[in-house]
Amino acid sequence: MTTGNRARLHLATLIFMMANAVVFGVGLVAVLTTPMLAQHLFFWIPALVISSFVVSPPLSWFIAPMMMQRFIQSRQLH
Repeated sequence: MTTGNRARLHLATLIFMMANAVVFGVGLVAVLTTPMLAQHLFFWIPALVISSFVVSPPLSWFIAPMMMQRFIQSRQLH
């Protein structure tokens, strides 16, 4: 694993926790604001937890280079 990918993995790990919380929160708001779905929370809460764990790693891997861009650009100038 190259140094760039290792740094991206470390940053993606940090971003994963935040992305997971945001994805779960958005899903929870969507479920709670829909009366038909809110009646079946015992099904939807575990489904939201699982889906947020599935969606968050690719999302954080995609976001990580954007977060590193400022550091990379400043390093290229010097």
